[in-house]
Amino acid sequence: MFRPASRVAAGALAVVFAVSLAGCASNPAAAPEASVDADPVTGGTLTYLEHQAYTNLYPPQAGFYPNGGIVNNITARLTWQNPDSLEIEPWIAEDWTVNDDATEYTFNLRADASFADGTPIDAAAVAKNFDTYGLGNAEKGLTISEAINNYDSSEVVDDDTVTFRFKAPAPGFLQATSTINSGLLSPETLDLSLEEFGAGNAVDIVGSGPFVITEEKIGTELTFEAREDYDQAPPSFEHQGRAYVDAINLLVTPEDSVRIGSLLSGQADYIRYVQAFDEARVESGGFDLYAPQTRGVNNSIGLRFTNPLLSDIRVRQALVAGVDSQEVVDTIFTANYPRATSALSSSALGYKDESDAYAYDPEKAEELLADAGWEAGADGILEKDGERLSLTVYEAKPQPLSKQTLELVAQQLKKIGVELNVKSADGGTYAEDIKDPLKTPLYHSMVGRADLDVIKSQYYTKNRNTLLSDDAELDKLLEAVASEADPEKRVANSQAVQDYLAEQAYVIPLFEEPQVYGAAPYVRGVEFESVGRPSFYDVWLEKD
Repeated sequence: MFRPASRVAAGALAVVFAVSLAGCASNPAAAPEASVDADPVTGGTLTYLEHQAYTNLYPPQAGFYPNGGIVNNITARLTWQNPDSLEIEPWIAEDWTVNDDATEYTFNLRADASFADGTPIDAAAVAKNFDTYGLGNAEKGLTISEAINNYDSSEVVDDDTVTFRFKAPAPGFLQATSTINSGLLSPETLDLSLEEFGAGNAVDIVGSGPFVITEEKIGTELTFEAREDYDQAPPSFEHQGRAYVDAINLLVTPEDSVRIGSLLSGQADYIRYVQAFDEARVESGGFDLYAPQTRGVNNSIGLRFTNPLLSDIRVRQALVAGVDSQEVVDTIFTANYPRATSALSSSALGYKDESDAYAYDPEKAEELLADAGWEAGADGILEKDGERLSLTVYEAKPQPLSKQTLELVAQQLKKIGVELNVKSADGGTYAEDIKDPLKTPLYHSMVGRADLDVIKSQYYTKNRNTLLSDDAELDKLLEAVASEADPEKRVANSQAVQDYLAEQAYVIPLFEEPQVYGAAPYVRGVEFESVGRPSFYDVWLEKD
């Protein structure tokens, strides 16, 4: 067990859980139970179909689900976040201490852990990992992890003890050590450039987890093999030793119909990204459906208020009131996608119900737009000073049914006189356009992380900055979330951000996003980390 040395370490999680989990939604598609008389079987190859190809395996850039699904299985972490209780448990670190203001963390490491190349996971290796993730490496293009705030330095106390120090309180660091963004890589791997973590180089990434990548076909296929010497699972796991399956064959399969067809025909064992319209087909075919929640910032549309058309708060408030998120859920999705009632998911730490601010009210929307001086043009679209109230948003490929969702939102906004142009996320100017609030005033996104810092990751100007914000007050509120050592105050700070986002009409929350998977009934031990990425370590195949 870990042994907290202060009120902060001992009490922070307990208070946060008590405050936030009381209102959490239960998982509407919980994992099926394995046969009570079935013992895990070792051997076999799992065929797993992924919707998109990975882009980069540098852990701080593993937030993209195809990246994270790989990093989750080839790296161990200092700590483990229990996906049921969200408590932080030992993994490579046997125990730890945290000082009163959360500016110093000391971890005692287990002595038997190693990287896949046999290099020991000692204090020096761990220090190099977090110096890289916490400080970045501009020369190699390695970015600072958005999960780590206020990082200053590391100290190797002895072979099995490492201390990390922070310039200001960093209460989210303990949870950060459990995320895929902090996956432990060999010291030699950390000498790679960002480009060398990209497609085509997967077999060169030496991690610390139960699997190693042994073959790659760029953009189409990865082969993982179980590490025979792996014996460093979290102590709380019933399963210890090597993974059950011998190998995993990951095939990139963008077409929904091909993924579903392959699963139902027995050509695939396990697939990610079951679309809402295919859920019933999977279940009626006798296959298992899993829908773990991502527990972070909801699937939302950000209103980039530095665009002149959105600078008037009345216009933003009108857009919020003009979108019927319940119709989006009822028309396009299923019960696995609850309607959003705040910027944060109801299963996220620090969630606050902001339903009143996001109520659908088209009459109010029309009044707000009229008060702002907008009048109907010849085609019904509002105009002011010779300019149409015409806005653009790009389809977000990582988001489920993004194009259909945005097209329905466009229909809703047209009823209040607002034109929303939905563009495809093609390879042309998309990457540059989404960084320009004049070209992309609305932005469709989400982010999953089971920690209060997730809201900072999404909206802070030095992190993802999805609003392309210049709002110093918003930044100040976000910094308070990440730098407050007192757990009760930290929850209150997160709720103050949610209040501010609602008051300023900066976002239109749509739904709480799950990751939806399908698996054959003989695929047992299906598990996920705390925000819905697959964990293959316990998977085994119960078939003749």
